[in-house]
Amino acid sequence: MRPYLAIAAALVALLLPQTASAKVVELGSKIPTAQVSCPANCQALGRVTGYQGRGGEVRDPFVIPRAGKIVAFTIRLGEPDANQKQFFEDLYGGPSQVRLSILRRGERRRTRRDHRLLAQSPAYRLDDLFGTAPTFVLDKPIPVSRKNIAAITVPTWAPAFAVGLKRDHWWRSSREARRCDNVSQSAQQVRLMSVEVFGCTYFTARLYYTVTYIPDNRPQRKDAGTRAGA
Repeated sequence: MRPYLAIAAALVALLLPQTASAKVVELGSKIPTAQVSCPANCQALGRVTGYQGRGGEVRDPFVIPRAGKIVAFTIRLGEPDANQKQFFEDLYGGPSQVRLSILRRGERRRTRRDHRLLAQSPAYRLDDLFGTAPTFVLDKPIPVSRKNIAAITVPTWAPAFAVGLKRDHWWRSSREARRCDNVSQSAQQVRLMSVEVFGCTYFTARLYYTVTYIPDNRPQRKDAGTRAGA
């Protein structure tokens, strides 16, 4: 188990009843590792909500497989130099921040790009954490249902990005379909229950985060040989 996941798991154990038996899953951990951007080839996410749709052979890494709770998320950050940091702060309007978002995607063909914002964590400042992979343990676990999507929202900017990867790495964003090249547009999804069209898919790049998720216990099936009232 990775060090940051071990810390999160220990904190999770304190939140659960002593009788509960919980399996801790790190969504996104099976995506191949990559070199995070900054200071070399420095690129950052700006004013957007997004999630990884595929990472190498890993498909839908942030789609919830069954009902449960999200208790933490980890984000790997590059280390922009002073000039790069000032550039991004001027472009995106403030210090680096991130928050976790839970989305529900439309299931019909004509609505599959529609994403409703179901829940969202507080925003966390990142500027003192560049060059590290901080884990943010949520004060209150976020309940999730099967097929929900765990995304990140960047209110300003975040150097949590790996670029120059193979084409089987791609992510979806809340930007308008006809403005995908305009990375300075304000497209972050922040109003609960709002629906945004995720109009842009970007290839050869990775949003560098993972999500700590605890699936609900499966109902215990009664022994077929046990009779009622026995």
